[in-house]
Amino acid sequence: MHPLVEQLRGTVLPAVFTPMDSNGVIAYDALIPYATAIAAQEIGGIAVWAHTGRGLYLSAADRTKVLETWRQATKAPIVAGVGVPRSESPQSLQDAADLTVAMSLQAADAGADAVMVYPLARLAESPDGHEQAVKLHERVATESGLPLVGFYLHGEAGGYPYPPELIRDLLSLDAMLGVKTATLDRAIGTQDAIWAGRDTGKLLITGEDRMYGPSFMWGADTALVGIASAQVELSVAVLRAWRAGDHSAFLTASERLDRFAAATFYAPIEGYVQRMIWAAVWEGLIPEEAAHDPYGPELPSSERDLVIRTLEELQSDK
Repeated sequence: MHPLVEQLRGTVLPAVFTPMDSNGVIAYDALIPYATAIAAQEIGGIAVWAHTGRGLYLSAADRTKVLETWRQATKAPIVAGVGVPRSESPQSLQDAADLTVAMSLQAADAGADAVMVYPLARLAESPDGHEQAVKLHERVATESGLPLVGFYLHGEAGGYPYPPELIRDLLSLDAMLGVKTATLDRAIGTQDAIWAGRDTGKLLITGEDRMYGPSFMWGADTALVGIASAQVELSVAVLRAWRAGDHSAFLTASERLDRFAAATFYAPIEGYVQRMIWAAVWEGLIPEEAAHDPYGPELPSSERDLVIRTLEELQSDK
């Protein structure tokens, strides 16, 4: 078993966003203090280049600089999402696999400790998609030299549901640390995925921002979530109480987290990145000029009002 398994078990890894200005240019002057502030929290590691961080949209140069900025900010493990950059148009599954491997090599060179492999959604349509998915993960591990996190990502974000059989086969790989579920709202899919990993000894990682507390009750033991990209303590408090067996504190912490999730993760779901960025501005993590997500939908000001009102209510309820 890779030593990162036990190091990360029972911890929260924020899937951090990437501060940008109104033109979509990365605001590195804001990223540095943001990284320092998040790294100072009670976390087990950091997830960069994930969906929240718009990793597949960033240029290769920016991806490297973003990861290196986080590497300088923390000694904690860094997990980098790797897949097919949005700027590329692979003509075949082989091309897509090649691009994923190339991104994993970039992550290794920039200082990542592990990679989280974006699913190739087209594999779901292939008669041998299961076997190709396993081979992709094996190849990424071999060529990058890094341990892996599997990524069951909902279709709205470009993923596809990993059946339990595939999850079990992925977790049987020596290089695999665990599998993260990010099904959005599919309780059955989340349960099946977590249960498929039972008795493997690998990490059962929740990415379920709207089913956060329940996913621990179903067996998840670690969290890698976009909702922890701001207000980290809300996410940490739930997992801390669960692991301590303090069920009263767990219910209280879960209710607080759920209130925040309800104000940030809802349709249009791609708007969650901007809503989390607004939360970070309110918290003082980044300045207003670095609070833009050019890859999400335009959102009305009323949605920002909801985020702020919810945060103020949570603060007053402490």
